Amino acid sequence: MRILMVSEDLPGKQIGGLGKHVVTLANALLDCGHEVDVMGREGELDPAGAASQIGFGGRFIPGFGFSHVGWKELQLGFFNPLKRPWFARRIARAIAARAGSYDVVHYHGHLPMVGRYLPPQVNFVQTRHDQGSECVLHLRFKDGAVCRATANADCAACIHPSPGPLRRTLSGAAVGRYRGETAQAFARHKTIFVSDFLRHAFLRTVPDADLARARVIHNFIRYPYLREVAAASGQVRAGEVLLVGRIDTGKGFGEFLAEIEGRLPPHARLSIIGDGPLRAQLEARYGGEQVRFLGWRDYDEVIRRQAASHLCVIPSVWEEPCGTTVLEALALGKQCVALATGGTPELAAYQYYDGQLQLAADMPDLVDRLLQELARPPVTVELPPSFPLDVFRTIPTILECYAEQA
Repeated sequence: MRILMVSEDLPGKQIGGLGKHVVTLANALLDCGHEVDVMGREGELDPAGAASQIGFGGRFIPGFGFSHVGWKELQLGFFNPLKRPWFARRIARAIAARAGSYDVVHYHGHLPMVGRYLPPQVNFVQTRHDQGSECVLHLRFKDGAVCRATANADCAACIHPSPGPLRRTLSGAAVGRYRGETAQAFARHKTIFVSDFLRHAFLRTVPDADLARARVIHNFIRYPYLREVAAASGQVRAGEVLLVGRIDTGKGFGEFLAEIEGRLPPHARLSIIGDGPLRAQLEARYGGEQVRFLGWRDYDEVIRRQAASHLCVIPSVWEEPCGTTVLEALALGKQCVALATGGTPELAAYQYYDGQLQLAADMPDLVDRLLQELARPPVTVELPPSFPLDVFRTIPTILECYAEQA
């Protein structure tokens, strides 16, 4: 097939989970003999440089401008009803200009209404990676807790501490339009949710949405490569606990470190890989011999450290849709401790052994479970030749979606 991948997250020097997902899928499709191009932002690098930067083995197309995206919303204190549709139309125009050269266009991004601006005859698929289908901030997390609000105007409090009637009306109109156009896009074109949790989350907010063209396909990893890299990791180190992720609000690093402070056994050590706005503050407060902040590391080093760890912790307090870090830990045979929220419980189906994925009710329970496991020897398993969520095992299901009538 001739396939065009599209994402406004690409290119980038340090790409996040969504961008890595796109590159992993695009490269695997190339390996399977398909013709694949990736289209992203223009004006940053020449196409060959952009492809090299993100690790893509095919052609990168700089397709659309994506700068000055703020529109002074923070200064004005309300969500602008025109902003997100304007950027969605820009991406849709770039797709429409090229769609005739491809059998399918697969969008991975943060503007779920893009499909609403494309005609039904375009074979368009989008993957929804987060709660941005109904939340304009994509997180559903506010004031240190998961947001359960569903009324459009209630979202005004996410951009202004005391919005007042006018700001509530304007933000409510923006969110209402955003959700309505997203529902139209889902009804018109095919949609993949990376967890059943995400599908239900959208229906909770937009209960009359038509999701007949939607399906759930969990995230995936490039398992053969991961297995190869892990083989060079050396011996498992008892007491070594690894945390990987962006050190930011909702990711739970601060809550976890506060809960475990003073409770680590002498042989244990926490290694935290990642960067973000809260790193300096948390490192100053908790960093030391037993808690190391390692900053950003390349993917191979992350995998080697995961493979050599006693266990992995995913402390996110927001609802992770389908955490790739969890998938990697499971694929490597590592015990993994996480909160039983979001799409994480769905991933227990991919355990190698009972209790591999420890699902905690809250942060105190998570820390208790971690300490219990640290008191035991590390669990080691021989890695099997394949893993259910290897990208190459997922591709046939994705191709079925591509081939479904537009």
